[in-house]
Amino acid sequence: MEDRVSSLLSAERPFAICGPCVIESREHALQTGQAIAAAGRSADVSLVFKASFDKANRTSVGSFRGPGMARGLEILAEVRHRTGLPVLTDIHEPAQAGAVGEVCDILQIPAFLCRQTDLLVAAGRTGRAVNIKKGQFLAPDDMIHAADKVASTGNRRILLTERGASFGYRNLVVDFRGVTRMRSLGYPVVLDVTHSLQLPGASGGSSGGEPQFVTPLARAGAGCGVDGFFFEVHEKPARALSDGANALRLDRLERLLAYIAAIRRLVASLDDGSG
Repeated sequence: MEDRVSSLLSAERPFAICGPCVIESREHALQTGQAIAAAGRSADVSLVFKASFDKANRTSVGSFRGPGMARGLEILAEVRHRTGLPVLTDIHEPAQAGAVGEVCDILQIPAFLCRQTDLLVAAGRTGRAVNIKKGQFLAPDDMIHAADKVASTGNRRILLTERGASFGYRNLVVDFRGVTRMRSLGYPVVLDVTHSLQLPGASGGSSGGEPQFVTPLARAGAGCGVDGFFFEVHEKPARALSDGANALRLDRLERLLAYIAAIRRLVASLDDGSG
């Protein structure tokens, strides 16, 4: 499993981080993980399963947050074992890092927490790969400081994720100049396609979204040369317990992965002069 994560960090080929926003149940996580693994087998794209055991930053206090860390890690461990996929989940507090690092291949730092020094250092000390999401408020170049906090522990297994920048109220935009700037920092860069299409707080007590733009944004990222892609997927987004408004429908994932792989191959052939 570690070799597969190492291949992501070396950016040998495109990869995609996919899964439901939150763990809805054991059965749902397993079914979704198996479907993601099947989709990846037909495309030249490495896959990581993602789901959160706790969505601590929901818009409304009454929103579903997940099963909690103990039960969530049990479910993630089973998904990892049954699917063969590396797994990723968020941490929100330094005290969570050790337990999560025992189960998960990649620890994710949420965008709102990307400047929290103690959290970044705790994640780095686990030795696991760390995916740092760029805050909607942060300049791309400033992500070097977040990466340096993890690297200060001797751990350079770092991914940087673009998930859109605030563009007025309740809107986000991806500036592909920023993606290029982040790649120059020396770490693989992930484009979080579905979160970049959120409309934060636009549905009253929850966020809205524009999922009709998932494919165009993913294609643009592939053409720009990003190393990885992040998709929240659900078989019935309208029934998802979190972030359904911007999720990709699960049965569309395989075709989108094929598009990404084809565009990346074309870009590589042009870059090496063989196209």
